[in-house]
Amino acid sequence: MRISLKNLLEQKQLVLADGATGTNFMDMDLEPGFPPDLWNLSNPEKPDALHQMFVDAGSDIILTNTFGANGPRLKLHAAEDQTYEINKAGAEIAGQVAERADRPVVVAGSVGPTGELFEPMGALTFESCKAAFTEQMRGLKDGGADVIWIETMSAKEEIEAAASAAIDLEMPYIFTASFDTAGRTMMGISPRGLDEIAKGMSVPPLAYGANCGVGASDLMASALDMTCQNSEAVIIGKANCGIPVIKGKETVYTGTPQLMGDYVKLAADAGVRIIGGCCGTKPEHIAAMRVSMDAYTANERPTLHEVIEKIGPLVAPPATEEKKAAARGRRRRVRS
Repeated sequence: MRISLKNLLEQKQLVLADGATGTNFMDMDLEPGFPPDLWNLSNPEKPDALHQMFVDAGSDIILTNTFGANGPRLKLHAAEDQTYEINKAGAEIAGQVAERADRPVVVAGSVGPTGELFEPMGALTFESCKAAFTEQMRGLKDGGADVIWIETMSAKEEIEAAASAAIDLEMPYIFTASFDTAGRTMMGISPRGLDEIAKGMSVPPLAYGANCGVGASDLMASALDMTCQNSEAVIIGKANCGIPVIKGKETVYTGTPQLMGDYVKLAADAGVRIIGGCCGTKPEHIAAMRVSMDAYTANERPTLHEVIEKIGPLVAPPATEEKKAAARGRRRRVRS
């Protein structure tokens, strides 16, 4: 059963998104370095199976298997000429799973970053970036995606280019950033900076927020910043499943189903309305999050101290005022 994100948000105060794509595909024999987006054409049964597992676990939103399916990233695998077909197929596969469901499910067209840098640090321009996203989103739209899900962004210009592409295609959209560098994105956006970006678009997003990063506690720190700024905005929190730990050749995520269930309650208490999991989040984690969300009763807004106490320490805590002052001093010395 299909539904738009706008209608779903009108019907439900809390909405459960899905979990990880790449880390779950590794359990389905995805070879290291192989782009999972190509499975939409070569092995469609695998993304179909993962979407179905998330729907069965209770997800209200499923993200298409198209995170890296933009021209600049597909070019690394000599597949850029298939951008439209890969995205269209990705939306169709997820759409078929949603239509089989006995409850409303949103198909979100996943759009990740290009992986390139903007001028003058790199060759990317606003126009070339927007063109790449437009080609990707055309496929998602024609495949039946209900909303464009711009995610894991770090640069303001890239968010704006992607949002502009969605607006021109007359598609509803959301965007999320990854705050993984001392409470900011790699390119320096703060959590509160997303509200400014959203307000600057000619058509505002349905929601904005954070995903990925370095752990559930760090994402909660970002969410607390965002929800204290604009009480009317729909905020998204799609956290990694605990903290990634390298064990031999594998990256293992430490989050348990219980931890992710506790994360749901904390996020909801903080004012986050769309809650899900990112890297390392398996269907069993989503199932525990569904139980937690269905049993949720509102509590006081948590403090960061309470978040750390319940789901663990921050991995990349925001810089203190002392550290910021020291950094400013170093910059002054370098200039002189």
